[in-house]
Amino acid sequence: MEDAEFEDILDDWFIESLKTYKDLHVYQLEHPTQVLEWTSGNSVCVAGYSQSKNEILELRLPLKLLADENKSLCAERDFKVSHGGFTDGPVRCLTHIPGTRCAVTNDGLSSDLQVWDLGGEESDVIRRTGSIKGKRSASERGSRIAARPSSAPQVLHGAQISDVQLTELASGETLYKLETDSADPLSSLQFVSDTVFLAGCCNGSVYVADTRTSAPPQLSHSPSSAESVIWWTDAAAGPRPSSRRVIRVSSSGQAVVSDLRNLGGAGCQAQLDVQTPGRCSQVKVSWAPTLDDCISVSGFSGVVQIYNTRLWGAEPQEARPLFEHRGHAVSSQQTDDSVPTFVTSHIWHPERPRTLLSAASDGSVHVWDWVDPNRQGGSPTP
Repeated sequence: MEDAEFEDILDDWFIESLKTYKDLHVYQLEHPTQVLEWTSGNSVCVAGYSQSKNEILELRLPLKLLADENKSLCAERDFKVSHGGFTDGPVRCLTHIPGTRCAVTNDGLSSDLQVWDLGGEESDVIRRTGSIKGKRSASERGSRIAARPSSAPQVLHGAQISDVQLTELASGETLYKLETDSADPLSSLQFVSDTVFLAGCCNGSVYVADTRTSAPPQLSHSPSSAESVIWWTDAAAGPRPSSRRVIRVSSSGQAVVSDLRNLGGAGCQAQLDVQTPGRCSQVKVSWAPTLDDCISVSGFSGVVQIYNTRLWGAEPQEARPLFEHRGHAVSSQQTDDSVPTFVTSHIWHPERPRTLLSAASDGSVHVWDWVDPNRQGGSPTP
């Protein structure tokens, strides 16, 4: 792409963004990250994934984004590094332990976990404090990790469905093991309550189990019989009826929404508007924590898409995104022989309804508050 053409595209997108974003802030990491994890409402943890030494950083969001009033009087528009350290290898998965200054990571090479102290007021250094031995010395995808919402710090982890176990961080004691003989690799692992968790497999199967009992888990088989398709799963979390739902998205762009209480049935489904097969480790689907029916999807390209599942039906249909964040793709100049920029991760802000954070393969990190196109011209409401 010629420089002049690139500048024109960038200028057009910038003008468009004045109408489509309430806020948009950009940060450039020295090396790209595949992990974005909130450590508080105004700070996020990131880490590199190269095979050698990587930075692990806690970034504070721009103060101007967080200001509810008089934003024009707030001069601070940049991300700030509040704590930092180094890892000896890649970080492919990172989970913050709620209520602590502790995080747990996995390198994607084995199922072992690394435990980190994120520092505090007296120290700005992130340092490794321990490890948890996994079941596999080598793993194609590494472990998935979920922190138990309450009680003493505990993590659920595993590379395959038969590996899943609950470990207490302080003692390293195994408190629970999932009883199944399946060797299906995991694509997601999350708690849907303090004791009940959902494990999504790459083949589209979903297991639901309770850590209080050794009873076999509930199993919902894949929505598709295609063997070459990889699936990613997310469950809505919260007390509302709309929170009892699970979405599965495939590498071919098929999306299926089910009720958590009846995973075998498809509540609604759609074919997402994606143009390339999903990369096997980067695709991510997430329910919006405070917007009913909205999901976000990334990993198919340099774009983050927002969809309204309320518009989907019982039969498969093509779905158009409600909103697309194209900032990563637009701001990365491509040549004929360059590798296209793709989004490596994204997360919703836990409290701000339309604020998301996204990262891309060029090292860019964006935090953006999007405007619902159906509400433009009116006051933005959740």
